[in-house]
Amino acid sequence: MKASIAIIGSGFSSLAAASYLAQAGHWVTIYEKNETIGGRARQFQKEGFTFDMGPTWYWMPDVFERFFQDFGKHPSDYYELEKLNPAYTVYFGKEDTITIEDTLEKICMAFEREEEGSSKKLRHFMDMALDNYNIAIKDLVYRPGVSPLELVTPVTMKKIGQFFSTISKEVRKEFTNPKLIAILEFPVLFLGAKPSDTPAFYSFMNYADFGLGTFHPKKGMHAVIQGMETLARSLGVTIKTNHPVSEVLIDNRTVTGIRAKGMDIDADVVVSGADYHHTEQLLPKPLRQYSEAYWNKRTFAPSALLFYVGFEKPLKNVEHHTLFFDVPFEAHAVDIYDLPNWPKEPLFYASFPSKTDTYMAPEGKEAGIFLIPLAPGLDDTSALREEYFEKIISRFESLTQQDVKNSIIFKESFCIEDFVKEYNSYKGNAYGLANTLLQTAFLRPNLKSNKVKQLFFTGQLTVPGPGVPPALISGKLVAGLVENSLQKKHQKSKSVAT
Repeated sequence: MKASIAIIGSGFSSLAAASYLAQAGHWVTIYEKNETIGGRARQFQKEGFTFDMGPTWYWMPDVFERFFQDFGKHPSDYYELEKLNPAYTVYFGKEDTITIEDTLEKICMAFEREEEGSSKKLRHFMDMALDNYNIAIKDLVYRPGVSPLELVTPVTMKKIGQFFSTISKEVRKEFTNPKLIAILEFPVLFLGAKPSDTPAFYSFMNYADFGLGTFHPKKGMHAVIQGMETLARSLGVTIKTNHPVSEVLIDNRTVTGIRAKGMDIDADVVVSGADYHHTEQLLPKPLRQYSEAYWNKRTFAPSALLFYVGFEKPLKNVEHHTLFFDVPFEAHAVDIYDLPNWPKEPLFYASFPSKTDTYMAPEGKEAGIFLIPLAPGLDDTSALREEYFEKIISRFESLTQQDVKNSIIFKESFCIEDFVKEYNSYKGNAYGLANTLLQTAFLRPNLKSNKVKQLFFTGQLTVPGPGVPPALISGKLVAGLVENSLQKKHQKSKSVAT
């Protein structure tokens, strides 16, 4: 049965869903509210500088390969990848850094320099992480979260204890050096929760980090979006920008279309890759699956204060990816998850993609992206943004032992209010729902509405969770549910006709 499908939003999950559904033979149109596609993975360009506005880390290359292989393609058909060496450097203080290189052997040597005997412990920990990666990425995350039984397999039953322990506990069983602990806990921050709240099973993120490595797509992460756009269009997908959707049209609890840019557009199916909470506001209140109380009780991944900075000279003593862990993580985490507050001493991350890719900045200059994790829903003012830029840039100068303030050509900021305005993001969250034990798999918001027929959701607030690789997987999962639903509808129509 060939159906007309409207997809709201044009991020990774929407583009993935659109491609799978078009491949299945449906008429697919994407409606994007902004001028350019990509959702949070848009780019910002100014004075010859190029900045990825959202994701800057390319991890789990096998997930991208699996996505393109589903269409008989390969990532190299659309963009060029470079494995970074080093992957990243972590500052713990002035002249106190640990550099993570591009092989486990080199990383073991770095650990051994910090704590004698730690390389053997790391290899054991990585064996567990690889085992979990094979279970999770090759199987579990490709299940649509419709039943608790999806998690029950002979293999996962052997891992049950890891779902009730945490990353923090497992790391601390083996390691005592606080720097090594911080590095091993870092990858799960991509899942949006504190290591002390993240199930130990998610150590598979450590394999993504140390085992598979960190890559950079030439011309930035947006090059992946552009590749997916090319693929989608080749399959027949239509993409309309500057088309905000103001209502999901419903008759007798069944989708009939959308209202976009003031026009009613017929559709047999609607898939939303936009913010889940926002999408439900496009429905009559009785047809929303989740109440405001539900959303208020969820544990959200952080928002962020981002700065896009053009420097008139190359910067020293930094790598493409550089983390600044020179202040206590625990205090910053409390300000994100428990209080919440603007952090007194924020950890921050900086990316200098022009270290790797000359496309990102004019010759002899440097493109810098600075990110401070924040609690969603905080007050966001220009004065606070300036205060926090001064905090981190002063520390940056001290730690990296260089003067950079006088080399700033321009800086632009993006924070909570912008996430709300640009992406309709609930409380201005940047990464969606955290992957805690009670927000995993079937315990996340559903891919399929249980109140409106032919209405589906995809992206970081649903299965499997936050991050770019999970977004690709989410698009595939929702496309499978849509196709199953349409086939059942077709079979039912045939049955009635006969």
